[in-house]
Amino acid sequence: MPLSFHKMHANGDDFVIVDARHSANPMTAALARRMGDRIQGIGFNQLAVMLDCDDAAARVMFWNADGSELEVCGSATRGVAARLMCESNKTSVVLRTVRGLHTCERAATGTITVSMGEARFGWSDIPLARQLDTAFLPLEGTPAACSMGNPHCTYFVDDLAALDIANIGPAIEAHPLFTLKTNVHFVQIINRRHVRLRIWERGGGIPQGSGSCSCGAVVNGIRRGLLDDCVEVQCDGGTVTVQWSGTGPVLLSGPVEATFSGTFIHS
Repeated sequence: MPLSFHKMHANGDDFVIVDARHSANPMTAALARRMGDRIQGIGFNQLAVMLDCDDAAARVMFWNADGSELEVCGSATRGVAARLMCESNKTSVVLRTVRGLHTCERAATGTITVSMGEARFGWSDIPLARQLDTAFLPLEGTPAACSMGNPHCTYFVDDLAALDIANIGPAIEAHPLFTLKTNVHFVQIINRRHVRLRIWERGGGIPQGSGSCSCGAVVNGIRRGLLDDCVEVQCDGGTVTVQWSGTGPVLLSGPVEATFSGTFIHS
């Protein structure tokens, strides 16, 4: 059965969009894994499926390349918003995810900003296995944790280049403290408005960037008093901007680009 798709990326954080509006949701864990295979499929960090919605331009569901579902993806949300704004010839659109409604806007430069919702800090929101101070977890390196709809664990380090993230990341992702596993961030602070970020992504390995991880990393830095309320986040693939006043929604801004469109044949 043919399935149309669009491949996009946000500073190298690549994702696939399937438009299933006006039809049944075709996605399953097995199909997401097949499409996510970078040799025998299309390959992506995340997959976004657009569905009909009564109170927004679309409802969006997300999948990792390993076939697991996830609650939020900042890069793919911006990509869906960019496509829908182009389709409607508008500069703003509202999308619904499991996190709620997200207002997305396009600047004259083409940059897409999405309201990612409020960060949550309760131990059961993340969730953790037991009640703890989420700003200072009792793990080596004393990371901070928060939820952006998905779990985030942030380490502040002096030298990113000295870290073997491919070996460190999986153990932290699967640590028993994180009952649903976690995304892991390693942040080197350049100054209060600029950080360098590398990521081990839950269910995805090392990406070129991540919108929700950028948000989680900045939010945890602001909680620690290390960062201002508007921060440039430099990932391996490029830069996004995260704004958070300490209360209310977190704003994520950055470019998105179309790569190619095609048809995936599946049985």
